[in-house]
Amino acid sequence: MNIIIAELHSRGHEVTVVRPNDTWYIKSESPHYKTITINSSAGFDEERFGGFVMKILDMRQQGASLWTRLSMEYDLMTHFYQMHVKVLEMVEGMFEDTKLMQSLHDAKYDLVLTDPGIGTGALMAHQLHLPLVFNVRWTIQGEGHFAIAPSPLSYIPTPGSELTDKMTFIQRVQNMLYFFFSMLQIWYMTESTYKPFVHRHFGSDVHYMELFQSADIWLMRNDFTFEFPRPTMPNVVYMSGFQCKPSKPLPKELEDFVQSSGEHGVIVMTLGTLVEELPEDIAEDIAAAFAELPQKVIWRHKGKRPSTLGNNTRILDWLPQNDLLGHPKTRVFVAHGGTNGIQEAVYHGVPLVGLPLMFDQADNFFRMKARGVAKVLDIATVNKENFLEALKEVLYQPSYREKMKELSSIQRDQPMKPLDRAMFWIEFVMRHKGAAHLRTESYKMSSIQYYSIDVAAFLLAVILLVFTIFISAVKFLLRKLFYRNKVKKE
Repeated sequence: MNIIIAELHSRGHEVTVVRPNDTWYIKSESPHYKTITINSSAGFDEERFGGFVMKILDMRQQGASLWTRLSMEYDLMTHFYQMHVKVLEMVEGMFEDTKLMQSLHDAKYDLVLTDPGIGTGALMAHQLHLPLVFNVRWTIQGEGHFAIAPSPLSYIPTPGSELTDKMTFIQRVQNMLYFFFSMLQIWYMTESTYKPFVHRHFGSDVHYMELFQSADIWLMRNDFTFEFPRPTMPNVVYMSGFQCKPSKPLPKELEDFVQSSGEHGVIVMTLGTLVEELPEDIAEDIAAAFAELPQKVIWRHKGKRPSTLGNNTRILDWLPQNDLLGHPKTRVFVAHGGTNGIQEAVYHGVPLVGLPLMFDQADNFFRMKARGVAKVLDIATVNKENFLEALKEVLYQPSYREKMKELSSIQRDQPMKPLDRAMFWIEFVMRHKGAAHLRTESYKMSSIQYYSIDVAAFLLAVILLVFTIFISAVKFLLRKLFYRNKVKKE
């Protein structure tokens, strides 16, 4: 979001960011935006969230039993349920603050730009009667397309199912079961929280997802180098890789280390901001595997220094990920599977070794695996031997790099840059006070109307009525004919 905000500022727009006072990422001061800070505990707490991530890792290491998987899913749902409760408490407080709401009305904003993975922005836009633009991959109900576009389960894989768009009968059954399970999660996490809030503030006839589906523009953080082919809508704008950019020169010390790799090149490893360290036994195995390779390794790791660490491995608290991925000597990217990291790897044409941890990461990596550009391991079973084998496969089988270069070429071959496309549509909404002509009104229909169940029932009733009349007429004629014949015989 910060990249989009900085670009809007560079084009002369004034941006105001609403933030809770305990937010992890959003700084209170910035040259690109002003802030309104709400006294609320609805933000992401780095320490608490990091502890939750480590708990998930520990549970996965215990084994892949059904009970462990169910426990993980329940813990995850509970965590998100509590997050939604706190978010709605913050919005409730804002709605009740008449002075704040009046100041927001008086500011005469052009639009609300928000990520619908958290519901605050959509609720505020509706309350302030402002056009709404989403920076979206997920909504509070799951993957963005499922909230707005037709999504036939016969060939649209449910996120998390790790299926492609070409499914056997058994896989279609599996896809349907995953979909029902995701609906159960939504019922627990969001239906029970957002539904009463929306009814209380906007009326009992308003469903909370109507507020999301009425958004003017959906800026999707993916495209069809990543997605399987699927139906979409005219107000969906794809901006995959909008954060990607050419690499800049590395700091001298790091550049010297990279150059010292010679013809073997460099491996880059980072598991994102949520996972700064791994359990010690896994870190020891990963370090030992790296030590057996001729490549140099740059690894972002804040945990205890592994005793098996080789002389070829440099551990850093922070690394310039984009600049390293764009370096000509980078051979492999070991990552956790966040959307941003994968898109940067695609942009720079670097094949992947995946250690997905949670959320959408396994599904993201499955899509890369299906395209032949990634080797994926289970963090619960990773050890020195299988990690080293995966690295060697991606390093020395040319198909991984060749297919990733092809994918990179497809992603880059666009008539305009993704960030410029996003800016055009944000400014389009500003100029025209919305984009109603691109927005379907289908969200106002009931499920019976949307799927034409009422029409089918009506047509079936008409057919049955015609058939009944026809049968009755035939019976009447037959009886009459029989009666005439009987009279003649008598």
